[in-house]
Amino acid sequence: MANKLEGKVALITGASAGIGLATAKRFASEGARVFITGRRQVELDQAVSEIGHGAVAIRGDVANLDDLDRIYAQIKEEAGRLDVLFANAGVYEFGTFGEITEQHFDKTFDVNVRGTLFTVQKALPLLVDGGSVILTGSIASFKGYADFSVYNATKAAIRSFARSWTNDLKPRHIRVNSLAPGHTQTPGLDTLVTPEHKAAMIDATPAGRLATGDDLAKAAVFLASDDSAFISGIELYVDGGVAQI
Repeated sequence: MANKLEGKVALITGASAGIGLATAKRFASEGARVFITGRRQVELDQAVSEIGHGAVAIRGDVANLDDLDRIYAQIKEEAGRLDVLFANAGVYEFGTFGEITEQHFDKTFDVNVRGTLFTVQKALPLLVDGGSVILTGSIASFKGYADFSVYNATKAAIRSFARSWTNDLKPRHIRVNSLAPGHTQTPGLDTLVTPEHKAAMIDATPAGRLATGDDLAKAAVFLASDDSAFISGIELYVDGGVAQI
């Protein structure tokens, strides 16, 4: 059976760890030529060694427009086009309402919203007609988790982007979808929550466990491939049922 992404050129932002890294591995194993970005060179080098298949890492911060220009210039020179863009880079941290700082607000919106917008907009000249754009959303886009209001709002913006850009890009038949993880085991989770909080997450999830990066990666392959050719503008929940009941 042919690889689902054979011959496609893909960029995954925020791919030095977690969901992004797991997806890069899946994309590469499915035949894609993979470019990844991240802010830390050491972690990017390690990621490239794990991904294999000729993956290329380009260091950069999606909140820095000059970095985005440099990233796309290199992809244009080396590959000439993009078939798949997975705008995955994001940050999350608690911010208690009543104590939210400008720094917390600016950091979260700069990366999650501003960074995503310009990641996609600056990719448009490279994206092929009929290509696939995947945005990392979250069940937080509508759940309203306490102490997370700024993050929740950024993910609601991502959901809105998927709808709006589907309409904007209709003439080029570029599909835009939001991939919405539920409670997911990532390197940052253990530093954010207590073991008791994590146990509560698992207890609330009908699947009885946290998602893995690979759970999200398999869904991303679906959205990137021709298997989802008639799917656009959706929010695909990969959450073990936690936000559905």
